[in-house]
Amino acid sequence: MTRTLILMRHGKSGYPEGVGDHERPLAERGIAQATLAGEWFARDGLTVDAVVCSTATRTRQTLQCTGVDAASVDFVDDVYGGMPEHILAAIRDHVPADAETVLVVGHEPGMPATAVTLDPSADIDGFPTSAYAVLRIAVPWDQIGVAAGSDTATLVSMNIPR
Repeated sequence: MTRTLILMRHGKSGYPEGVGDHERPLAERGIAQATLAGEWFARDGLTVDAVVCSTATRTRQTLQCTGVDAASVDFVDDVYGGMPEHILAAIRDHVPADAETVLVVGHEPGMPATAVTLDPSADIDGFPTSAYAVLRIAVPWDQIGVAAGSDTATLVSMNIPR
């Protein structure tokens, strides 16, 4: 089975006074970015089977704006502020074995660091809001990040919806 992993950073967030980082909502620009990302997913034939999403408000709103309607959606605290080992563990623990395409909605630096962890040859120069990396995965989801080596994943594209 071909497996595809989409690592997406949340859309541009607002900074309302008195609102903590975890609760910050998307700004208007972030709503537009995330909506465009969802349109690009559809255009590119990326049908998402499972989602692992940070519990932060802006990531939940990003997911909603993409229009992705996956059979399996898990909101995971460890993706908020998580580094690659946390994000990969969340994928291993929450993604069904039969999922072909998985979307992870998270934050910077976790999303770009995870992409480079999976494909050390990936040339990722910046990972702005609503950017997403598409990787082809060569191992079952419960083995992602466990096996070392550059043959585990290949960066296929890096997209910045604007």
